[in-house]
Amino acid sequence: MSTLALAARDTTTMLRRNLLHARRYPSLTLNLLLTPVMLLLLFVYIFGDTMSAGMGGTDRADYIAYLVPGLLLMTIGSTTIGTAVSVSTDMSEGIIARFRTMAIHRGSVITGHVIGSVIQSVASVLLVGAVGLAIGFRTTHATPIEWLAALGLLILFATALTWIAVGMGLVSPNAEAASNNAMPLIFLP
Repeated sequence: MSTLALAARDTTTMLRRNLLHARRYPSLTLNLLLTPVMLLLLFVYIFGDTMSAGMGGTDRADYIAYLVPGLLLMTIGSTTIGTAVSVSTDMSEGIIARFRTMAIHRGSVITGHVIGSVIQSVASVLLVGAVGLAIGFRTTHATPIEWLAALGLLILFATALTWIAVGMGLVSPNAEAASNNAMPLIFLP
């Protein structure tokens, strides 16, 4: 096998490992998925009338059209915190030292974390987008091609923030520090 094929195989193995961790810890996964949905519902149904009044008397549909894109970006930011924590945990628990003794590609562990986090981010964005559509988020000017382009930009944004979170996880001494260091990524967008 070529070096690229071996690297792809090892990355797939590490991606599978990360997705199994997400399945084994459903509370973390549910937290990543449900927190943005709860924020969306909170800002629409609890604070919606007051906040939309502050936008110059616009109606609820305009407020939802203003709110949902920002919450989609915050969803990606909150998902990347989990990546920083899991990378830091891997570094501090010694699993990386064990992986170094094995014949695996060096970058596959980190790449598996990144791909797994991007998959979780896309799932979160799709869930928040579906809830947004259910509560009234509409657009009359975008074509399906433009929606696919927007999804592509969100995937690129998720990839960029995930790599930043991986860097924060690598330099953090423990999982708590990684969580605190990555917290500004939620508000960066």
